[in-house]
Amino acid sequence: MPPLLPAILTMALLLFSCARPSVPLSAHETPPAILVPAGKAGIRDDRGRFREILCAIVRDHGAALPEGRPCQGDNVLWRLANEPAATGRPVALGPAAARIRLVLVPGLLAECVSPVSRIFEDGRANLERYGYKTTSLLTGGRFGSDRNADMLHKDVLALPPDETLVFVTHSKGTVDVLEALRKYPDLTSRVAAVVSVSGAVNGSPLADAFAGALLRWAESVHLDSCPPGEGTEAVDSLRRATRLRFLAEHPLPATVRYYSLAAFAAREDMSIVLQPFYDILARTEPLNDGLVVASDAIIPGSTLLGYPNADHLAVAMPFTKHNSLLTTLNNKNAYPRAALLEAIARYVEEDFEERMP
Repeated sequence: MPPLLPAILTMALLLFSCARPSVPLSAHETPPAILVPAGKAGIRDDRGRFREILCAIVRDHGAALPEGRPCQGDNVLWRLANEPAATGRPVALGPAAARIRLVLVPGLLAECVSPVSRIFEDGRANLERYGYKTTSLLTGGRFGSDRNADMLHKDVLALPPDETLVFVTHSKGTVDVLEALRKYPDLTSRVAAVVSVSGAVNGSPLADAFAGALLRWAESVHLDSCPPGEGTEAVDSLRRATRLRFLAEHPLPATVRYYSLAAFAAREDMSIVLQPFYDILARTEPLNDGLVVASDAIIPGSTLLGYPNADHLAVAMPFTKHNSLLTTLNNKNAYPRAALLEAIARYVEEDFEERMP
């Protein structure tokens, strides 16, 4: 067993057992916020077209992709109320028509588990055979978003300048990218879009649910694959008050397009490692993926693409191909990530062409 696993498991068990009985509200630090239907909040709802594209991929070559499953009903995407109807337009399934590079950015602790799992690793080869390029970045797994923004800026500037860059972000990776776009305005000339997959856009109530001393220990314990953070900087980046204040004070760059996928799953379809966290969140919101509430995962002003039927890790982080304890704990990790990633690329490419000025 890799040496990082016992430490991660110890942290997880302590967090499970030491959660406070309720999620506190940081009332004095949190800007006013409301929960409204997507159509009333400046969200463009294109779930119908995204489902068309994803299901066309599943029908055409989904059986040859990892973790394939039928597209009917809620198998791959939940069909929430008022989903727009299918357009009936054909779906392009040939080679990529544009020089698009998908830049994959993972979330909290992803660096720590990188020896056994990398974001969308089981979907990159399929994309690249159609001519899309991909780059997987590793940010500090226990760093705050400000430090990770510096890392992202440096990495993006090293990429070829003549490509259309599309960030595909997972979990805290969404937060890190939005921080980078704010901190480094020069990125907006390189980045065409951000696609958030279960992004902690509004933070997570879990970030406020555990004692500070426990979080400081979790961030400082030695792990071979990821250096410690300073204090509780990583979790502090995910506090709801922090994220809502960021959104209130920093309008997102208008030249970048934003897209959102918000996963959630039933408790029985949640991996063992996430079920205790699901239970905490489900006290107030059962539509969660085990770490993030679905309504907190949508970027303001973005295009809503859909609701994957998966837990927080299954939607983007493959653990199924590794014989490890983490695989055992992620026992509900099966999800057609390769088809989802291809659908993201094809949808964004189509949307760029249709909305070209």
